[in-house]
Amino acid sequence: MEEKSICISEVPFKPITIIVPTTAGGSPDLTVRLMEKAAIKHLGQPLIVANIPGKEATVDKNKLADTNPDGYTISAIATDIALQPLYGSVEYYYSTMLEPLAQISSLPVVAAVLAENPWQNINELVNFAKEHSGEINYGHTGIGTPNHVVGELFAKEAGITITPVPFNEGSEAIQALVDGHIQLVFTDLSQVKHLVESGKTKVLSIATEQRLADPLFKAVPTFKEQDLAVVFSLWLGVGAPKGLSKDVKEKLVERIKLIAHDEVIKKDLGNLGITIEYLGSQEFDEKWNSETEHLPKAVKETEIAELIAAK
Repeated sequence: MEEKSICISEVPFKPITIIVPTTAGGSPDLTVRLMEKAAIKHLGQPLIVANIPGKEATVDKNKLADTNPDGYTISAIATDIALQPLYGSVEYYYSTMLEPLAQISSLPVVAAVLAENPWQNINELVNFAKEHSGEINYGHTGIGTPNHVVGELFAKEAGITITPVPFNEGSEAIQALVDGHIQLVFTDLSQVKHLVESGKTKVLSIATEQRLADPLFKAVPTFKEQDLAVVFSLWLGVGAPKGLSKDVKEKLVERIKLIAHDEVIKKDLGNLGITIEYLGSQEFDEKWNSETEHLPKAVKETEIAELIAAK
């Protein structure tokens, strides 16, 4: 007799694997590791975290698209997925091959420098860059990644030339800053908060609409306050392979929501500078498609699109 395929709507009776598109320590990994702590409580089974970093974070999503849609393999989905159209022909078009389940969190992008640096705000950095064209090296996480996009949008908006230096991971860029190999880094807040707390780095500006409520950063002005139209937040959600049954999808969304609203998780993420910004499946789908349309257009206003095409 043919064995019946068991899906998550009936149990779950085994651990759920969640693919993470970064190595350990990246922002998606930090968020998922905290979700992992609440999994038993809200899922009844553990989350198994599988770190699968890859070029333009596509390796993990290709693996997800190939997976049986039974609800036992899901993936962290980050902002970079909206930049996929810039890469031309790819194995899968994720908007049609993947199923958005929920957005979990958002992360502001910041401009950070060493604390000993004399620049006290972003305009002082801009003035220096105008007098010393190309001398400021800034770190980012690879050509066409969100942090690179923010750096180039900032340079274009400020009318300056700064030199991009790519790294494989945000942690590598941060270490290069601390070691004095670069002078500036565009990164998400979770990657530098502990260094600000220890006095090693400082944040010159935040790419949000309004200042942050966090006491550590509430005195830091936004780019917009300093007459620079740079607004960019990173988001993290959860996706699954296309073809989930209605029951499986509803159960996953319901339980992911419980994890996202767990008070312990909210507190722990907040300590990292990560804000819970939950969106349900439909809202997340709308945001995903909206950003897939407009983010590549913003990138094409810089020279990044040409750099990507030349890769």
